[in-house]
Amino acid sequence: MAKFYPLFSSSSGNASFIGTQKEGILVDAGVSCKRVIEALSRNDIAKEAVRGIFITHTHSDHTTGLRVLSNKLKVPVYATAETLAQLETKGSLPATVQAVPVDTRAIDCGGCEVMAFPTMHDAPGSCGFRIHTADDKHCAVCTDLGVVTDAVRDAVTGCDMVLLEANYDPQMLVNGPYPPELKCRIMSDYGHLSNPDSASFADHLVGMGTTRVLLGHLSPHNNTQTLAANAVLGGLSRFTQGMDYLLGIAPAESAGGAVIF
Repeated sequence: MAKFYPLFSSSSGNASFIGTQKEGILVDAGVSCKRVIEALSRNDIAKEAVRGIFITHTHSDHTTGLRVLSNKLKVPVYATAETLAQLETKGSLPATVQAVPVDTRAIDCGGCEVMAFPTMHDAPGSCGFRIHTADDKHCAVCTDLGVVTDAVRDAVTGCDMVLLEANYDPQMLVNGPYPPELKCRIMSDYGHLSNPDSASFADHLVGMGTTRVLLGHLSPHNNTQTLAANAVLGGLSRFTQGMDYLLGIAPAESAGGAVIF
């Protein structure tokens, strides 16, 4: 049975493992190689179980550990052509590692079929991933998007489980310490998804059959778990938690544990 392991999720670093203890894929490597392998170990997953690394975009909180990790694991790195080009320019891809471009066509890796979908974010080639597991379940990594486009909605609708961005509380961001230009960037269509926007999309997803919603990529400066959860629970008020859906929040760093979907 495939599971979703939220290893790291915040503005400080992101990585998730989807699969079984025998094989699966890693989405993003935003912390050091050492920390990723330690997090896998806490879940009784050997590093050899990772059959490929899928990168959503080039920002450091998604790629910090990529060069060392991909070199150590000797597995392919998958990303859009634009993202791969940037990673190569930055020296984030060892020459010995196979780089595989992805698009909206499914790719087989680690017992999963993985399909990319474009996201609105300030990194060329930014994408999310929809994963079809061997036991015929669907999940998605849907973070780092300033707005839910039709392409995102079409790709994620119908998933059993979604890691959904709830990056910031608008009031906290406006009243917080960030400079005006950074606040504008975060709130723009190429920034991050707010709690209210996350709530609205969660309502659509649950209405279309999603039963597991895991909020992720929370900003430690502009959000809290309570604010994010309350906003999304309010958006899902027409449904019954525990019967129609389950809501969770991905930890900044997992002490172990997975979502079964």
